[in-house]
Amino acid sequence: MTTSTALLLADLTGVAVFAASGASAAVAKRLDLFGVVFVGFVAALGGGIFRDLVIDEAPPLAFADWRYAVTAAVTAVAVFRLHPQFARLRTTVLVLDAAGLALFTVTGTVKALGAGVPAVGACVVGMLTAIGGGLGRDLLTAEIPVVLRREIYAVAALIGAVLVVLLEALGHANALWLTAAAVLVFLIRLVSLRRRWSAPLPTFRPPRPT
Repeated sequence: MTTSTALLLADLTGVAVFAASGASAAVAKRLDLFGVVFVGFVAALGGGIFRDLVIDEAPPLAFADWRYAVTAAVTAVAVFRLHPQFARLRTTVLVLDAAGLALFTVTGTVKALGAGVPAVGACVVGMLTAIGGGLGRDLLTAEIPVVLRREIYAVAALIGAVLVVLLEALGHANALWLTAAAVLVFLIRLVSLRRRWSAPLPTFRPPRPT
């Protein structure tokens, strides 16, 4: 399997899991079929569209390659039809979201590096590719975006993006090591949820009475 084929498969897998995450969140909000598909589409392809616009790939793959839109739509419809089988919808959404975060972190960073984006910029593009779909999903379903909460979310993506850049610099950016980087992001996200890790919050002290 060539690197381009592996990257395409990882990208489409990320599209599918983020579409399922978005569709599951939409089902939980009791949206109709169109609403479920639309939220799934935005969750699956929002980050990739941002990535392609930043690296000047026009039109974005979400519009240029039918497989992306079809994968997102079919996955969202499947979730809509099969949602009674999801016993714990919230848990399902969180696991799918973690998987999408991991896959899009890796593919976004690799594509940014391939487009000639410098290391620091590639890390930022990889992180924003990963969190863009979830941000759109949460806004459309009237939730506070995960990236703005105390949870370890964008930080996990940034760690994965930095690791991909380091692997590229060391000449180890092959399928095995990139898969390991994706697994690391996935595990960081799930462990942080399990152990309730969070980013620090500002400390506010009440003003002293005068």
